[in-house]
Amino acid sequence: MVALGGDWELSRSFDSASGEVRWERFGDPAAPPVVLLHGTPFSSYVWRGVARALAVRHQVYVWDMPGYGTAVKFEGQDVSLAAQGRVFAELLEHWGLAEPAVVAHDFGGAVALRAHLLHGARYGRLALVDPVALAPWGSAFFRLVGAHAQVFEQLPANLHQALVREYIASASSPGLHPSVLERLVEPWLGEQGAPAFYRQIAQADQRFTDEIQGRYGTLALPVLVCWGQDDTWIPVAKAQELVELIPGAGLVRIPGAGHLVQEDAPAELTAALVEFLD
Repeated sequence: MVALGGDWELSRSFDSASGEVRWERFGDPAAPPVVLLHGTPFSSYVWRGVARALAVRHQVYVWDMPGYGTAVKFEGQDVSLAAQGRVFAELLEHWGLAEPAVVAHDFGGAVALRAHLLHGARYGRLALVDPVALAPWGSAFFRLVGAHAQVFEQLPANLHQALVREYIASASSPGLHPSVLERLVEPWLGEQGAPAFYRQIAQADQRFTDEIQGRYGTLALPVLVCWGQDDTWIPVAKAQELVELIPGAGLVRIPGAGHLVQEDAPAELTAALVEFLD
C-alpha cells in the first residue's frame, strides 16, 4: 500500500510488453477513479502531495512507467512514447476502468493522448499539466543527449550523478527541497539506472507527437490544460497554442511554478484539479 507520509512505495505490479509496471491504488474504492501519469525523467513520486489531496474524494491510481522510478529497467527495453501509450491502454483494461479521469504531466501527457487517440482508451475527462504535446519539444540539453546517448553513457558515475541532479533541478522554478531532489535522482543511478536515463532520452522522438497533433481537434471530452508560468522546459506560450487546438479546453496558468508544478505549487495545482474533476 502507498504510504502517504514521507515514504512512497508502489506495492503492485503489472507485466506489460515493455516490462514490469509498478502501481498502487488508494482512496475509497467506491469513489470516482482518477489516474495520475508522471513525465520524464520523473516517477509517480512527484504526484504524492496532489494524490493525497485527491484521495479524499476519489479512488486514485498511480504508476511508474516501464523504465522509470521503481519499475523494471533493462538493456534493449522499449520505453518510447509509442510503447508507453500501448502500456497505458493495457493497464486501464487490467484495472477495469472504463472512463476514469486522467491527469497527465509532461511526457505522460503524450502517453495519455496516444492511448486515447490511437488505442481507444476512454476517459471521462483529461487534465494535461505542462504536457509534451506540440512540436517542437525537447531542450537543447535533451536533444544533445539524445543524439549522443552512447557517449554520455560512458561518463564516470560521479559526473553522471551531477548531470542528472542539475538537469532535474532545472525543472523547478523556486528550487527543489534537497531530499526531494535526491529521491528523483536516485532511480537513475547505478548499473541499471544510468543506462536507463540515457535510453529514455534516446527514444524520445518527436514523431510520436507529430502522429497525433493533427487529431487534437477531435477530442470530445472535457479537457483542462494547466501550466507553470515559469516553465523553462516547455514555455507557457505552448499552453495557449494547445488550448486553441482542443475544442472547449480550459486553461489555468500557475504563477511562480516551473515545469514541476506538483513540487512548486501543489496547492494551486490541486485546487485547479479538484474544481475540474468535481
